Amino acid sequence: MLIGAHVSPAGGPANAVTRGEERGCRSIQIFNQSPRMWKARVYNDEEVAAFHAAMEASYVVEALVIHAVYLLNCASEDPEIRSKSLESLKVALNAGAQLGAVGVVLHPGSALKDGGPADEAIARAAEVIREALDESEKCPLLLEDTAGAGGTLGRSFEELAALIDGAGGGERLGVCLDSCHLFASGYDVRTAESLRGVIDEFDKVVGCDRLGALHVNDSMTPLGSNRDRHTNLGDGEIGREGMIAFLSEPRFEGLPVIFEGPGRLGKGVEAVDMAWAHDLRSRGLAARLS
Repeated sequence: MLIGAHVSPAGGPANAVTRGEERGCRSIQIFNQSPRMWKARVYNDEEVAAFHAAMEASYVVEALVIHAVYLLNCASEDPEIRSKSLESLKVALNAGAQLGAVGVVLHPGSALKDGGPADEAIARAAEVIREALDESEKCPLLLEDTAGAGGTLGRSFEELAALIDGAGGGERLGVCLDSCHLFASGYDVRTAESLRGVIDEFDKVVGCDRLGALHVNDSMTPLGSNRDRHTNLGDGEIGREGMIAFLSEPRFEGLPVIFEGPGRLGKGVEAVDMAWAHDLRSRGLAARLS
């Protein structure tokens, strides 16, 4: 399990490797462009070469995940937003191919603000996703499950499966599961037993072979709240036992597992957060062996 964190790529993606090393990350996640702007950020040959050199020299960081920016809404009814989302997603996938990323994580999109017909929104999103895959380099695309607020898509395993099928079901399509989002959307992951049941269900509906990355975050809000509010591992409603279970689930072995924050020191993710995550994982592994 490659436990890591979301870090900044400011100054070029090679700097993200350095920031990951400073925090003790075995994997890192970055935005490939400003999360507040549509303007694309295309890496030049020198930046790509510097990133690969940094990864080859790193004694800690082993994997990169790119997170598409939150502005994207592949399910929007507005053709302009869908067009912008398509172009931004293609840039992210091409960046992932350049940098050798495990995948690009995408929030699939949102239906009408009042909830809207989910099947129509899934069809719109799937069309954009299919087109982005067809027109980009061969980097995997990982659809992230959502907390279920408003009309967001991906709140259930059935919706994720429908998005994958609608987008062609190709090998490049995968999933990134977020512990906080699972819990907020009604999947109980507070114990090893309940998590095992949730992943059994995921395997039946989507398939564990589709898992490409994970986000490990505790939840400030209760089970089924449909509110995406992260807190530090073990400090929220999922609790320490749930975080231990998530970080030691056998079917997650070998995957990048990204902690997104806020961080125990209140200044973003730091080395202390990575040490704590590894401590929780060690407890889970010890329990499995006892």
